[in-house]
Amino acid sequence: MGKYSSKINKIRTFALSLIFIGFIVMYGGIYFRNSPLVMTIFMLIGLLFIIASTVVYFWIGMLSTKTIQVICPNCQKPTKMLGRVDMCMYCREPLTMDPNLEGKEFDESYNKRTKK
Repeated sequence: MGKYSSKINKIRTFALSLIFIGFIVMYGGIYFRNSPLVMTIFMLIGLLFIIASTVVYFWIGMLSTKTIQVICPNCQKPTKMLGRVDMCMYCREPLTMDPNLEGKEFDESYNKRTKK
């Protein structure tokens, strides 16, 4: 169960990592101070990572408005569910709203749409 986490938290972590990658790329540009063109390219690429992070944060914010808020049966805290199965944001308890999946082993593939 250790490898799973809430989908919303995964996306937020990805967006945060984009910010840090952007800063690292920008700092990499400092090593090319003697070449303004190369330094500018590094700064612009870093800026693109930060802009991408902003887009991802906006997207997850819009997605969060469409989630279902439930009370976790394990920790009793309100958490958001995205898809058919998800994990509690606090205690990582597997959650589902689908009665057909009740009691089954947690698997993120239940969120993928299958052709019938």
